[in-house]
Amino acid sequence: MADIKLNLINRSADVNNSDYVIFQKNNATDVNVQSVAWIVVKNLGVNDYHPFNYPMEFFVGANDSNGNYMPKIPAVNDSTYEVIKSLSGNVLQASATPAANSTEVEVWNNLPQGSINTLIYRDGKLLATKTNVAPGSKSNFQFLPKLFIGTVSQVTQGAVMNSNVTVQYLTEMSLLGVTSADIIITGGGAGPDATPFKFNLTNII
Repeated sequence: MADIKLNLINRSADVNNSDYVIFQKNNATDVNVQSVAWIVVKNLGVNDYHPFNYPMEFFVGANDSNGNYMPKIPAVNDSTYEVIKSLSGNVLQASATPAANSTEVEVWNNLPQGSINTLIYRDGKLLATKTNVAPGSKSNFQFLPKLFIGTVSQVTQGAVMNSNVTVQYLTEMSLLGVTSADIIITGGGAGPDATPFKFNLTNII
C-alpha cells in the first residue's frame, strides 16, 4: 500500500518555540512494550510546515546483550520472528509458526542464553521497543492506523516515552481511509489571550 502523506502546519500563536512529538501506541496486550518518540519536530515557526510520510509497512529488528544490531525485516501481521544462535552468531529471522493472534506480530528470543531488545521501525525511524526479553519469551506488537501528537520539552527523536516524558495537549488522530492530510496546529499565545494548543486533521483525501 502507498504511504500516507502528511503535513504538520503551524497556524498557532506560539511564542515559546514549542517542540511537537508524534508517536504510536502498541495495541497488543503486551504492557512492557514502550512507545518511542517516532518524530520530534523542532523550530517549527508560525506558518512553517513539516511534511512526513506514514508507511503502512513497518519493520522488526533486535539487538542482543553484546550490543549487536540485527538487520530489519518487513513485518506482516499473523507472523512470528525469532532471534536464534546460528553458526555465525545471533540472527533475526522469520519463523514458520504463525502468531497466536492473527492481527499481531510476535518477536521471540529463542537464544539459549542472553536477553534481547525487540525493536519496531516505521519509515526507518524507531517506533516502539521492548527491552530485556529473556530466552523463551516474546514481544507482541500491533499498531492501528492512528497517531498521537502533542507538545513536549527536551525530548529527542527515538527516546522512550516513559513516565518522565510529559506530553501536553495530547491528541489522537485516526488515519483510517486517509491517503493525505494536513495536521493544523492552532492555539498558543502569551498572557490572558493565550489558548490551548489544538491539532486538527484537515484537507483529508
